Amino acid sequence: MKLVSIRQAKKTDMPALEWDGAYSHFKRLYEDTYLMVEQGAALIWIAENNGGELIGQCFVSLKRNRPELADGILRAYIYGFRVKPKFRNQGVGTQMMSTIEDDLRERHFHQVTLNVGQDNNNARRFYERLGYNVVGSDPGYWSYIDDKGKRIDMHEPAWRMKKDLG
Repeated sequence: MKLVSIRQAKKTDMPALEWDGAYSHFKRLYEDTYLMVEQGAALIWIAENNGGELIGQCFVSLKRNRPELADGILRAYIYGFRVKPKFRNQGVGTQMMSTIEDDLRERHFHQVTLNVGQDNNNARRFYERLGYNVVGSDPGYWSYIDDKGKRIDMHEPAWRMKKDLG
């Protein structure tokens, strides 16, 4: 029996992406991303355990207004990748990334980019084990509208990482 199922999210999965309120401030961001999914510009992947609990999630931009991240043709951008803490170091993240990369290959993408926080050494090592290389830095300025309608400005300096899908 398979312990983890990796699949693309459905609209009915959107509330579960908030992880019992831990990420409810991203509710509008998730809704906007799902609209991009419906337009063919993004993907949302989730991991569920055999009890149907969402234990991991990942967002993929196929096309962005920053072509160095995702150009809609050859390069896709992964972001918002997370696995619930009690399920880490059990292969869930590796299985998710492998599934996502295989899907991108089938869509004829040749390269994946992502940003990882400069202070997140564990995540950086994880991506390096999967074949990603640091190719530069990103100042990490971005903003979103939270669940209460307030604009939140973020500053998360990051390493830009890249992997050729071959």
